[in-house]
Amino acid sequence: MCSGRSFVNAMHITASVFINDDESGLHADFERWLEKLAPEKPYSQYAHNGAEDNGDAHLKRTIMGREVVCAVTAGRLDFGPWEQIFYGEFDGRRRKRVLVKIIGE
Repeated sequence: MCSGRSFVNAMHITASVFINDDESGLHADFERWLEKLAPEKPYSQYAHNGAEDNGDAHLKRTIMGREVVCAVTAGRLDFGPWEQIFYGEFDGRRRKRVLVKIIGE
């Protein structure tokens, strides 16, 4: 059986990978919280906005993180009872990729 580490990366600057609980109320809480911290509109509030109006998506990605690292034991991810890996999409204009690497024996 394989043991080692897994690396999961969001391969775009307006997307995120993070670990949390899969509970619909929490998902809604994240959306409201992120929108308060980095509201999408008015677009004019962001110096980044010009060719694209996605300055908020860049900030949301910074808050939620780019990657997760998880231990792997006996071929399984070492998670707590409620933990899961999530992909957060904050822009949605382009096709995105997620990189998954497992390093171990």
